[in-house]
Amino acid sequence: MDSDAAIWLLLALPVAFGLGWLASRFELRQTAREGSDGPRAYYRGLGLLLSEQQDKAIDAFIEAVQKDPDTIDLHFALGGLFRRRGEFERAVRVHEHLLRRADLRPADRARARHALAQDFFKAGLFDRAEAAFRELQGTAYDTEALQARLSLQERSRDWAAAIAIGEELEARAAGSYAQRLSHYACELSLEAEARGDALRAEQHLDRARQWAPDAPRPLVIAARRWGLLGRQAQAMQVLDELMHRQPGTFALVAADYAAHAIACGRQAQARMALTRLANEHSSIEVLRAIARLEEPSDRPALDQRLLDTLKQRPSLPAAQMALERIEASAQTLLSSADIQRALTQIATPMRRYRCAACGFEARQHFWQCPGCQGWDTYPPRRIEEP
Repeated sequence: MDSDAAIWLLLALPVAFGLGWLASRFELRQTAREGSDGPRAYYRGLGLLLSEQQDKAIDAFIEAVQKDPDTIDLHFALGGLFRRRGEFERAVRVHEHLLRRADLRPADRARARHALAQDFFKAGLFDRAEAAFRELQGTAYDTEALQARLSLQERSRDWAAAIAIGEELEARAAGSYAQRLSHYACELSLEAEARGDALRAEQHLDRARQWAPDAPRPLVIAARRWGLLGRQAQAMQVLDELMHRQPGTFALVAADYAAHAIACGRQAQARMALTRLANEHSSIEVLRAIARLEEPSDRPALDQRLLDTLKQRPSLPAAQMALERIEASAQTLLSSADIQRALTQIATPMRRYRCAACGFEARQHFWQCPGCQGWDTYPPRRIEEP
């Protein structure tokens, strides 16, 4: 009896093994079939994204995430899509869902927090963005988060905080921030001046020059301050330095320079300096400043220079100035008054500055573009000047 049982046992073992093998194969195929639905949805979404069908791509990615909720990259892809489409609330939900996962690796957690901070930033929730970027300290996104916080401080015009962050970035050798730090100090100087705190205004202006000795803005502000105080000679001295350091920017203050020279009786000195500048960096504003200071004997030379400008770089402002001088010098059978009025009407809307970074146009020169928030992106020449 025992021998019969042993024989049946030996015969049953291969059968049991075979049944187990068949069952495992069936389960593996079923698992593979179910698992393949997720990748198929992912690749379908990727194809739709490449063909710029973002609505359908989002639906495909949502399907992929539902079928395979453990796929981290799918969550990031979906959140990024929501953000690019302006659906910031949905992007925030995706990234907050990731952060609630206890099994998330530290690197992925930092990545999710960085993505969440970007969601808040794009949505205009700057307080929440600031807090989210702060939490990235000590992660791989530390420097990038600092740069984003710097932009946030610029938007809120918290110049003291911007200086602290800019100095930290400068210390990390994360790029040169000297020019921006100089602008921040200039902003603080203007704020102090508006409060009537002349001492603090001067201190901030000194810091601005320490950070960027060749930057034009601190010199422009300093000259304006001397002029308001009635110290025209000191204003001229500062603008002489500007003329030497940044001759291309001097057109912005050429008229002020002529006014200071007239006020302190230094017309001849100023006229010589402006003439030298016009030889290398001629502009209509510089020529107008020379015209304010000219003696009768200087008129032919300036007229010839203006004619040369009209031939080499014709522009409406140059033509307008030429007509003004014709009208002032002599009457002719052909009156230029009507022509001058027409030219003035045409030229006035065109007297604009344009940001070299984003194209934002304005009638006044800005040190920081109101459109893209970039610094020093406005050329000193108006757009109608070639």
